[in-house]
Amino acid sequence: MRLITLVKPLLVAGLISSGMAHASTDARDVLAASPIDDIVGQYPAMMSQGIRDGLKQSGQVPPMVADTIGYVVSSSYRAEDIERKLVDSLDESLTNKQLEEVHAWYQTPVAQKISRAEIAASAPAAWSEVRSRAGELNEAYKGTTREKLFERFDRASRATETTVDTTIAVQLGLATAMAALSSDSVHYERLRQRLENQRGMLQGMVGQQVYDSYLFTYRDISVQELGLYLDFLESESGKRFTEVVTESIQASITDPIETIGSQLARFRNFGTGESR
Repeated sequence: MRLITLVKPLLVAGLISSGMAHASTDARDVLAASPIDDIVGQYPAMMSQGIRDGLKQSGQVPPMVADTIGYVVSSSYRAEDIERKLVDSLDESLTNKQLEEVHAWYQTPVAQKISRAEIAASAPAAWSEVRSRAGELNEAYKGTTREKLFERFDRASRATETTVDTTIAVQLGLATAMAALSSDSVHYERLRQRLENQRGMLQGMVGQQVYDSYLFTYRDISVQELGLYLDFLESESGKRFTEVVTESIQASITDPIETIGSQLARFRNFGTGESR
């Protein structure tokens, strides 16, 4: 995963050796080395595209209105804000040793190769290819070591869990948008609870999609390289890093949803006023 990197002065260790100051690794260094900054940089477009596509497929609003809603959603998310939250969370939750170990992993050639694959696969433009190649890749890797590694990968990366959370956020955004564009008064918390009650059903649906994405994303990563990645994700530092990143990103995605509804309600009221 990645974000648009912001520059932050390095924290300087108190120890000076041979007249040189040794800079310690901070959260921004880790994000810059990881794919997180690039992937989160795509989140505004990802959320906007997801909600726009959902509205168009539902047929409940004209395409032009769906595009307008997509624009409102996109403007409600800022990669810089998500990164700022990530940096604060990582600095608060990881020790210097853990940050250094995560940074060291992302400096390796294997990690850099995997990061490039994750960044490319996370772009909205790649979604159609993931879907179109799902059947082919499922068949090609049936019964292989790569297929058997998925459960370990999913548990270590929290991929299905995180995707379910994101799906609920997108659906909540859709429901909030529809409520804002109609005369019905639907409370945000009631919508959220209704979607949370569907989590079990979503888990099964999303699990297959995550597997399809896993096969597509890591199709050029060898089993040996994938094993090294899993070793990192399962390490104490890798596990903590993944937990903090996923929790922080989920909060950043869900927090603006209610505000989006308010903006769309104003948009509806403006349109009503114009028609009089």
